[in-house]
Amino acid sequence: MEGGVILRYICIVGLFAIVGNNWGFEIEGVDGAGECGQLDPEVLAYKLAPCAAAAQDKNVEVPPNCCALIQKVRTSCLCAIILSKEAKSLGINPVVAVTIPKRCKIAGRPRGYKCGAYVVQA
Repeated sequence: MEGGVILRYICIVGLFAIVGNNWGFEIEGVDGAGECGQLDPEVLAYKLAPCAAAAQDKNVEVPPNCCALIQKVRTSCLCAIILSKEAKSLGINPVVAVTIPKRCKIAGRPRGYKCGAYVVQA
């Protein structure tokens, strides 16, 4: 079972590297129809690969590269990513994932932002 989890993370990191070279993640000001502008939250879930362990366990320190990524994402988009089918299939725990902005000490996040049944902590 653990071998499958490790393989999944290796695939995520590989996709992150491939996609990251071809596509920017500056989506704070992206305009479009969805929460993430014209970008698909299902695909963006892979861009947050550095956050995977911290999104599964509150006791795992959030890596600086994860915090740097989270800071660039609108709260509504982050919520869409956290609640995506892809994030669920990757084992992301929404209860834990919504704590990442607070654990990164990111200023300016809206307090009490509802993300489905969860509240993104500021």
